Amino acid sequence: MENEVLGIGSRVKHKEYGIGVVIQVKSSSYLITFVDYGNREISRNYDGFEIIDLLEPEEDLVSFEMIEQTLIKILRNFSDIQETVPIADKWTGGTLILKPSNPDLKPYEMPISTFFNKIIMIRDRLRVLEQKINTSNISDEEKIVLQQYITRSYGSLTSFNILFKNKSDSFVGEGSK
Repeated sequence: MENEVLGIGSRVKHKEYGIGVVIQVKSSSYLITFVDYGNREISRNYDGFEIIDLLEPEEDLVSFEMIEQTLIKILRNFSDIQETVPIADKWTGGTLILKPSNPDLKPYEMPISTFFNKIIMIRDRLRVLEQKINTSNISDEEKIVLQQYITRSYGSLTSFNILFKNKSDSFVGEGSK
């Protein structure tokens, strides 16, 4: 790696820190965000990187907003971290009751917050699946077909939008895109 200069967004593998992404290029070092170790500043002379994806350095400066969006994308791609999504106030502390038609059977109860968190996990995993499809090596036609299934899945989950506090967190199906 002696003559290569890493650009912002380059993905590397470090012997100790694992996979990371260059978020800033300095005169003598790189600022790299690693999934498990956070930000680390590493000398540009360090030759222990395995380059996963080399991006050429750009002439223009990158805004903080662009870096932030890149980090969010990286975290969604490489982790199972779930964003915090608030439940609508009217459901806080509520209970979900599933009552069978047979009166001899006992109803099933669970906190709505538990059910809501399961819905959020499904949404987050659909997003990760969508990103993995978009970055995969399958044909564009296959990507479109798979993305349509994901969009339909979001559409099937729109019934649960009443649980979200913020409309921006809601599911959006085919008809709303």
